[in-house]
This record gives sequence, structure tokens and C-alpha cells, in this order.
Amino acid sequence: MGSECIMSIQVDNVTVSYRQRPAIHHLSIDFKPNEMWAIFGPNGAGKSTLLKAIMGLVRPDSGEICWQHLQRSDIAYLPQQSDIDRSQPMSVFELVAMGLWYETGFFAGISKSMHQRIIAVLTQVGMLQYQARSIAQLSNGQFQRVLLARMLIQNARVLLLDEPFNAVDAATTFALLDILKAYQQQKQCTVITVLHDYEQVQAYFPYTLLIAREKIAAGKTDHVLTEQYLQQAAAAMQQYEQDQWCNR
Repeated sequence: MGSECIMSIQVDNVTVSYRQRPAIHHLSIDFKPNEMWAIFGPNGAGKSTLLKAIMGLVRPDSGEICWQHLQRSDIAYLPQQSDIDRSQPMSVFELVAMGLWYETGFFAGISKSMHQRIIAVLTQVGMLQYQARSIAQLSNGQFQRVLLARMLIQNARVLLLDEPFNAVDAATTFALLDILKAYQQQKQCTVITVLHDYEQVQAYFPYTLLIAREKIAAGKTDHVLTEQYLQQAAAAMQQYEQDQWCNR
């Protein structure tokens, strides 16, 4: 028998620039399977850019991002709410059903088993009673629950979430974090989440990548979110603002 295929996401010396200014700078990190990672750092540190680069939504200027033993259908992506058009005439049920696109294609209908899956995941996130409601009528917290349901129904091997709790109240945030953590443990998938809340990272994410345009530290959260590394991240951002960056 051959060796087991181990999936991973490898970021190798990646730089992404906007208007000739680095958003992320010579950054390398390997995300292994079945781990729950937070991407953490100061405002403007390049966290969302890194996630978009991993997803393939932005192209690196240099370096390489490699999906090992992964296909596009293996990765589910949850963008920031501000990137999503909520004016579309769509119900909660229909939005969650969009998560089944890789199974249904453009024209196939929803089978009985798929319908049951949608009902189950809406129940899981506490939105079953709103299944017929227009997404335009939802609060921010309700809409985020529906977006999480659309992600979970995909049964993806990797979940990428970009600041999923912005403009969401604390009670909803911790409820969704509980759901996400339980799902990761049940499915043994990889979760990579951009966050800006220190306490959320400490409480829910065993692994953290701390960045400030470049990688400051990566590994177990307790070893990464130290005063020394946090000060180093703040200093690196100050250097960036002063244009004191290397020309590697």
C-alpha cells in the first residue's frame, strides 16, 4: 500500500503588494490537517490579504501557495459581511442551499436528503424558524449565523473565515464559536480564522499565526501571544508606516 496522502496548505515566502506597498511580506507557514488556527495581528497587518491569497482571490507577487491533496471543493470560504450583497432577493433557506453548489451544479434541484441537511444545519445555528425570511431582513447576528450554516453544509476539509464576528454581538459571537469548535472536533477539519479579539483567540484556537505584514510567530497560542511577540508585532507595523522595509 502507498503512503497516506496528508493534506496541508503551504505558504512559501509569499509577498502580496497593493500599489507597490507590501500587504504581506516574505511570509511562510504550513497549515496541517485537523488543526484550528487563528490569524492574529494589529489593524492593517495583512490578515485578510493572507486569507484571500490562500483562497486564490489575490495573486502573490512572489512566493508560492500550495494546496497539498486538496481541491477547490475541499475549501469553504466565509468573507467579511461587508463583502456580501444582502440586497439579493433570496431567503435564508436559499442562501444556505447555495452551499450545496458543488453537489447540485447550476440546474439540479434540491433532493430530499439535501433538504434535510439544510434543515439540520439551520437548526444547528438557531435559524430554522427564519428559513423563509429574506436575508435583507436579518440582523447582522442572524445573517452571520446563516453564512456559517452555508459554510458548514459544504462538509469541507478546510474552513477559511475572514473576521466572521465583526458587527456581531458578544452572545452571538460566542455561540457561533462554540458551534465552530464543536464542528471542527466532530469533522476533524482544518479551520483558519482571521480574528482581532485576543480573548476569542485564547479561548478557542489552539494555534495562532501572529503577523504584522510579515510572520512574527506561529505555533501554539500560549507560546505565540506573549508580550514579547505582541510588542514585536507593534514595532513591525510602525516600521511599515515609516517605510522601513527590506528589499529582499
